[in-house]
Amino acid sequence: MILELADIRIQPGKQAEFDVAIQRGIAEAISTAKGFAGFKIHKGIESPERYVLTILWETLENHTGDFRESAAFAEWRGIVGPFFAVPPTVEHFSLLAQSN
Repeated sequence: MILELADIRIQPGKQAEFDVAIQRGIAEAISTAKGFAGFKIHKGIESPERYVLTILWETLENHTGDFRESAAFAEWRGIVGPFFAVPPTVEHFSLLAQSN
């Protein structure tokens, strides 16, 4: 499994609208992608315009190739992109260790 971590900063005052949009984007675009295995969305407390989205993919290529080169990626960006204050920072991680 590969963990995608997206650090998202949105425009001030748009949190309620973005809360709906990000969940819609995942349901309609990302969740149907090849290799998608789950997600979590965290909202900032000290920084209310900051969100951390984590998505599990079966392989790195499922995200960087299969999804990003699909029409679903354009759909995703069309839903959430208008809220971005700056482009998200996206990185990928492999699991080193975990607790039970």
